[in-house]
Amino acid sequence: MLSPADSLAPDWLVIPDDANGLADGVWPASAHRDADGVIVLGGLPVDEIVRAHGTPVLVLDEDEVRARARAFHDAFAAATAHHGTSARVYYAGKAFLSTAIARWVVEEGLNVDVCTGGELAVALAAGVEPARLGFHGNNKSESEIERAVSVGIGTIIIDSAIEVERVAAAAERAGTVQRVLVRVNSGVHAETHDFLATAHEDQKFGMTFADALTAVARIRELPSLDFLGVHCHIGSQIFGVAGFRESAARVLELHEKLLAGGEVPLLNLGGGFGIAYTSVDDPTPIARLAAEIVDSVAAGCAERGIPLPILAFEPGRAIVGTAGVTLYEVGTTKPVTLDSGASRLYVSVDGGMSDNARPALYGAQYSARVASRTSTVAPALTRVVGKHCESGDIVVDHEYLPADVAPGDTLAVPATGAYCASLSSNYNHVPRPAVVAVAGGSSRVIVRGETIDDVLSRDTGISNEGAR
Repeated sequence: MLSPADSLAPDWLVIPDDANGLADGVWPASAHRDADGVIVLGGLPVDEIVRAHGTPVLVLDEDEVRARARAFHDAFAAATAHHGTSARVYYAGKAFLSTAIARWVVEEGLNVDVCTGGELAVALAAGVEPARLGFHGNNKSESEIERAVSVGIGTIIIDSAIEVERVAAAAERAGTVQRVLVRVNSGVHAETHDFLATAHEDQKFGMTFADALTAVARIRELPSLDFLGVHCHIGSQIFGVAGFRESAARVLELHEKLLAGGEVPLLNLGGGFGIAYTSVDDPTPIARLAAEIVDSVAAGCAERGIPLPILAFEPGRAIVGTAGVTLYEVGTTKPVTLDSGASRLYVSVDGGMSDNARPALYGAQYSARVASRTSTVAPALTRVVGKHCESGDIVVDHEYLPADVAPGDTLAVPATGAYCASLSSNYNHVPRPAVVAVAGGSSRVIVRGETIDDVLSRDTGISNEGAR
C-alpha cells in the first residue's frame, strides 16, 4: 500500500533501493561517482566543473557524442551494405548545434541537417563542406534559399509547391543545378506527444502524396532542379521500429509511382529515435534499429520489384541527448503537504524553464541526482522546480532524492543534451547558461554563457553606464 507521501508518485516511478545510483543508459557512459561520492563526467568531478564554470551549466561529454555518432554511422552503413546499397546519416542540428558539435559529428562520418539560416551559418562557420548539408524547413525565406544555393548546399528539402519555384529561381540565378528532396506525410502518427508527431495530415510539414506527385512532376520540368527522392519524418522520441516500418511501407508506394517518371535514387526516412530520460525508458539499441528498418525497406522494395535506393536518416536527440547533463545549485527546499496527507518536497534550483523548456512545453519527464555527495538518508518524493514566475516551471516532475537534499547541493539532471540549449530563452531576464564540453579529465567552454550585461545590451533604453 502506498504511503500518503507516495500517492502523488506516478505508477512508473519506483522507490529506488539507492537514491544515489545512476541509471544505466540515462547518463553518459563515463558518468560515475568517485571515492567521495561526487559524480564524475568525462573524467572530471562535477565540483571542479562548478568551480570553473558556475551553475547552471550544461555539460556535454564529447566522447559520448562522438561514440553515438560513430554508432549510427556504422550501424546504418552495415545494414545497408548487407542489402547492396548505402546510407547517408545526417545529424539533425535542431537538437543542439554549435561549431564544436558540427565538427565532432562530421569527423565521425556524419552529414549535418540544418533548418534555418542561422543553423546554416553555424555549420559553415564550423567548416562543414556545404555538400554535406541538408536544408529543412516549412518556411525557408528567399534570402535563406539564396544563401544555401550560393554556397553549394548538398540538398534542399522542398516542403511546399511554392518552394519548388523559389528554389528553382535561386538556382537559375546562381547558374547551378540544385539537388532537392520532397517532404511527404505518410499518415503514420508517432507514438509520442501530439506536438512531436510530424507525419499526420493536419500539420505544417510536408505534402500529401497527391501533392507530392504534382510537385515532383514540376521539379522534373525545371532544368535548375535535380530530383533525388522523397523525405518523411514521423516524429520524435520514438521507441521501437513499428512506426518506421509502416511509414516506409506507405512511402514506398509513392516511391514506386515516381520511378515511372524517372530515377529516384534516395529515400530519406528522417529521425526521431528515442533516448532514455528515466530508468523505465527502453530505447531500441542502435544496431538493431538500423538492421530492422533497413530489412523492412529492402523487403518492401523486393515485393514491388523495384531497386533499393540509397537510404538516409537524421538522428539528433539520439546522438547528443544522453551526452548532456545540466548542473544546478539547490537554492531552497520546501515540503508541501496536501489535505489528503500526501506530500512532496519541492527542490528549487537556479535555472528552470529558461534552460529546459521541454517539461513546460509537453510534459517531458527527466531524472535527477544530488551530484556533489551521496547520502544514506531515505529517499523522498521530490519535484525539482526552477526560479521563474510560472507554476509550470518544472525541471523534474517526479523523482526520489535523498530527503536531506539541501541548499548548496549540486543537482544533476541527465539527458539534457538535446532541445535544452536549443530552446533556451531569457525569460525573466535570466542569462542563458554556458555549454561546457568535457573529455579526458578537462573542460572547455564551447558556447559562452550570458551575463546580465549581455541580456541588457539589447535594450536600447539603457545607457552603457546604467547596464552595470
